[in-house]
Amino acid sequence: MRNRIESLRKDLSASEENKADAADRLRESERQISRLQRELHELGQQRGQIQKKLQNLEQQSKELAATLTQQQNQLDSLLYRQYLRGTPDSLQLLLNGDDPNQTARDLQYLSAIAMTRAELMNEVSITLEKKKALAADAKERAEEIREIEAQQQQRHGDLQKQREERKALYAQVSDRVKAQRKQIGTLQQDERRLTELIDRLSRILAAQAAQAAKAAREAEAARARAAEAARAAEATRLAEAARQKEKEKEKPRSRPGEEVREAPRPAPASEPARPRAVEAENHYEPAASDGSFARQKGNLRLPVRGTLAGRFGSPRDGGGTWRGLFIKAGAGSDVKAVAGGRVVFAEWMRGFGNLLIVDHGDSYLTIYGNNDSLLKQVGQGVKGGETVATVGNSGGNPDSGLYFEIRHQGQPVDPMKWASLK
Repeated sequence: MRNRIESLRKDLSASEENKADAADRLRESERQISRLQRELHELGQQRGQIQKKLQNLEQQSKELAATLTQQQNQLDSLLYRQYLRGTPDSLQLLLNGDDPNQTARDLQYLSAIAMTRAELMNEVSITLEKKKALAADAKERAEEIREIEAQQQQRHGDLQKQREERKALYAQVSDRVKAQRKQIGTLQQDERRLTELIDRLSRILAAQAAQAAKAAREAEAARARAAEAARAAEATRLAEAARQKEKEKEKPRSRPGEEVREAPRPAPASEPARPRAVEAENHYEPAASDGSFARQKGNLRLPVRGTLAGRFGSPRDGGGTWRGLFIKAGAGSDVKAVAGGRVVFAEWMRGFGNLLIVDHGDSYLTIYGNNDSLLKQVGQGVKGGETVATVGNSGGNPDSGLYFEIRHQGQPVDPMKWASLK
């Protein structure tokens, strides 16, 4: 599916390049900004994970230090006791004429001290080795953090340079962008391209869902056949056992003193082999949707906090009506997925800038446009409430904000019937 979507993306890019539009001059710059932002986001996540490991290593080091102190105190105590008792020779103790029982106890006590001392010294040695290994590991993690920080600094510099280039470009073409956006034909063309994209994506996803459903049916049929075979084998075993029991009842009784040889018993019927679990669940394909997205109607939250500047069905500047929502929000604000799903499109598109589309199954898609950066890529799963992009004004939009749509079977639906502002 990823290959088919990539082919679709290339077709879309080719068709974009064949048309002249003022916003197209911003395309490569906005793509680069999105890529650099995503790389910075990923580096930040890596840095956070390594810092957690480093903190864990520091905690382990503290615990080992406490253990080492305790072991050293115990060792000091044992050495002091041994010093007080001395290290008398066993022969000398016997020649002194002391009580043999007391002498034996003293020798046993001294032997126990020596053994305990040796064990403690071994434990101290092991603890020191662990601390040494932890220190080396912590040093390695700290070096990784420094490398990531250096990469982040470089990406920040590249990002700042790219933003300045986009700002200069936008200043050059802003008048043309505004004029073109006011043309009814331009808006209609943008909407038509988005609809064509949704239709082609829907066909790809429908074909994949059909394949997954077919695989599920075949797996279920295989399980049913295996279960039926197991039941038939069990019935055969029970019938054979019943026949053997009847034969046992019909055997003549032996006379007194007459030895009766027991007929050899038939080998017990072997337990029918249990069918192995079907491996064909096709873990690399999505399972058929259970309709969970549809059950969330009326309980969703909008993907970003902000002001509703354009509502579904209301007139739009330049003609036509809104087919989704435009939510004004500050640049860089987090855009969150409204529900769990999988990214099926993440690319720049004329009129919508950096565009992200999430498939929620059961022919439901959510669309997030005009983003400053896309933090997820095609094929990645997302959870409801997870940050998937950041707010911007890519695609030639004069205002910073998010364009948001919900589509079912390719048709736009009113997001406010699905989401609540309360």
